[in-house]
Amino acid sequence: MLNRKFRIHLLGLPHTKTTLDFTACAYTMKVWKFCKMMEGRGHHLMHYGHEESNPCADELIPVITAEKWDAVYGDHDFHSKFFTFDVNDAAYTEFYKNAIEEIGKRKQPGDIILPFWGGGVRPICDAHPDLNVIEPGIGYAHGHWANFKIFESYSIYHAYCGLDNVGMCNQSWYDIVIPNYFDLDEFEYSAKKEDYYLFVGRVYDGKGLNIAIQATHAIGAKLKVAGQLAGPYAEPDYKWPDHVEFMGYVGMKERKDLMKGAIASFLPSMYVEPFGGVQIENLLCGTPTITTDWGAFTENNIHGHTGYRCRTFEDFVKAAKDCRDGKIKSIDCRNHGEKFSLKNIAPKYETFFNDVLDISQDKGWYTINDISLYDEKYLADDRGLNSDGTPLEKKS
Repeated sequence: MLNRKFRIHLLGLPHTKTTLDFTACAYTMKVWKFCKMMEGRGHHLMHYGHEESNPCADELIPVITAEKWDAVYGDHDFHSKFFTFDVNDAAYTEFYKNAIEEIGKRKQPGDIILPFWGGGVRPICDAHPDLNVIEPGIGYAHGHWANFKIFESYSIYHAYCGLDNVGMCNQSWYDIVIPNYFDLDEFEYSAKKEDYYLFVGRVYDGKGLNIAIQATHAIGAKLKVAGQLAGPYAEPDYKWPDHVEFMGYVGMKERKDLMKGAIASFLPSMYVEPFGGVQIENLLCGTPTITTDWGAFTENNIHGHTGYRCRTFEDFVKAAKDCRDGKIKSIDCRNHGEKFSLKNIAPKYETFFNDVLDISQDKGWYTINDISLYDEKYLADDRGLNSDGTPLEKKS
């Protein structure tokens, strides 16, 4: 592979700040973690976002002021309630205008733009069609548009392909899967567990909270719940069952402590989960995960090894008891979680970036960057080169 160094324009989210205060937003954290993942690897990272953003980028380009952002979102408590935004509001309009202008000042041929918020920042990408737009970490159901797409799991990739492509020859070589990535420093492994189960995420039944409540009640166990309230759980008069303790929004330290101490963590999502980052976070803390049996869990939750995938209420109840009985080993959870470390995932992105740049700078899909792979005759016929890459001498 060529040892290319990339110039990358990273688009933050107009309705958040790229800081660790926004750990509840998976897309914001992808931006933050990507910068840390690529730090020290020789690439030039340019981040566009809120003026208070502070990821590990070479350039932090403010495209929206705190004053403008606060005027739109300042009175919304995103710690207790789910995020609110409108792509036509004043914050988005300001963000679009300034990001388009600032990229225009800096861009060079071969640069890459990464719109982590997908279609939510598409107008910025559309304004620079001369650059390589790559949609990274796709975990959304609609709005895919870039020529180069990176999906979080084969589950969402195949869902995107749809049934119409079963038996058809329509696949793109440049729609690929690279899993989400995690900073190991944010999590602490522990094999010692306390007497509770855990649910962390958006607090609503779409994430299966009702199942977690019912399963823990059935075995007489305590359940701790943390996250942003939604649906009936956000109503002022909602009363939590006696065996449930609502922890509210948790920051990085509180999240780490909750995860490492839990017997197991419930993630019974009722939709096709595109990745489910909380599952890997729990594994990194040595905590088994109890999930549904679809979506990315079928790839990342190894049944009987890192936790259990369930189809019936009995499955959930049995899984909870088996975790309490120690049938899942904490070290197996941790070892599997480490496969998604920043160190392990960074080269996958670099390989794909190389493939994308080959399209504009060489022969595209047919490019072979490792010259040692060529047969000498092929080099002579196709490139006029010797096997060491030097030009062939023409015969008189």
